[in-house]
Amino acid sequence: MNVLEISHLIKTYGKGDNLVKAVDDVSLSVPEGQFVAIVGASGSGKSTLLHMIGGVDNPTKGDIVIDGENISKYNSDKLAVFRREKVGIIYQFYNLIPVLNVSENITLPCDLGNKKIDEEYLKDLIETLGLSGRVKNLPNQLSGGQQQRVAIGRALFNHPKIILADEPTGNLDKKSSDEIVNLLKTANQKYHQTVILVTHDANIAAQADRIITFEDGKIISDKLQREAISPAPTPKAQPTEAEEIAELEEIEREVEAENESSNAA
Repeated sequence: MNVLEISHLIKTYGKGDNLVKAVDDVSLSVPEGQFVAIVGASGSGKSTLLHMIGGVDNPTKGDIVIDGENISKYNSDKLAVFRREKVGIIYQFYNLIPVLNVSENITLPCDLGNKKIDEEYLKDLIETLGLSGRVKNLPNQLSGGQQQRVAIGRALFNHPKIILADEPTGNLDKKSSDEIVNLLKTANQKYHQTVILVTHDANIAAQADRIITFEDGKIISDKLQREAISPAPTPKAQPTEAEEIAELEEIEREVEAENESSNAA
């Protein structure tokens, strides 16, 4: 199943002789659970594409369908709700709320949507992010790598349909960068999140399932490196005692009916 469908997407700036096509008639689809890296030189249009997928910027023409919803037709209010509920965005400079601690920053999307916080999931997520000893810390008490982990947690907390990461390692040293990429891979594999990552680092891109190369607003290469990990099947619910009794009674009635039919014959 494709979680993202983009059709003939165009984004232009300026007019006449000053017209610039940042994204030039791009079409692509992304299956659920795939880890995609978008690469290209600065100014190639890759970040513009990501921002339109995230509903942060509007296309000039074309369609963006996420989880069956054509967000290119949404107004700003509807886009804001969609971003909060269906998309997790990770930026280069973290964008954490300075007066909120680690736990509060992670659960912010849930708070904004007036949703009940899943404490068990929050605990599991904080442990996965390696932030168990930092739950009450404010952003200014964290390293850059730790702040980016919080940003990843915030992006994941609402179980979005898609995670968008715009140069998430661009402000970090190599050790922290490796940790962040590993966490994104964990999000993809453990939580079955679809991840689209914009990067200029070929080594980071090489860890994705698929690499899309941008140049002058167009896709010039789309290479599948490995198949995405399929989401785990939903376990079948075990029948309750009442359901088991009802099923046995139904079987008994069917047997009795068959016996009566045989005797009548």
